[in-house]
Amino acid sequence: MDGVALDDLAATRLLAARLAKALRPGDVVGLAGDLGAGKTTFARAVIRALGNESEVPSPTFTLVQTYDTPAGTVWHVDLYRLEAPEEAFELALEDAFREGITLIEWPERLAALLPRDRLEIHLAIVTGTDRRHAHLVGHGAWAARLEALELAPVDA
Repeated sequence: MDGVALDDLAATRLLAARLAKALRPGDVVGLAGDLGAGKTTFARAVIRALGNESEVPSPTFTLVQTYDTPAGTVWHVDLYRLEAPEEAFELALEDAFREGITLIEWPERLAALLPRDRLEIHLAIVTGTDRRHAHLVGHGAWAARLEALELAPVDA
């Protein structure tokens, strides 16, 4: 998928809600982008769309927050402070990858430890605006799943 224009917060929430409908336990979604690109905002919107209305703080300092939803447990992970991929072993992410829906901010910090089957969403601020752009890439089984999803209008 080339990309999705996110003209405002409502568009971000809509994309997150459409994606949430397709998520199931064992899914891994990487949220990449610069500071302020909207990774945490997107994760919060997915968690809310999955049915959890509790407060969703950024896991920057705790590294992992979990949320119970009707779709399963969501693991919201922020790896910004990781210095080496191996540090992630202490977070029990292998359990999340098997049993939960895992939303990972700064997924590139895991490098080769990322699961083969995953969806990556690259969020970017459109220069000179408050708008965002999302570029979605499916890896492994997610490549076909992404093609089958109708998430939002694609940029021309």
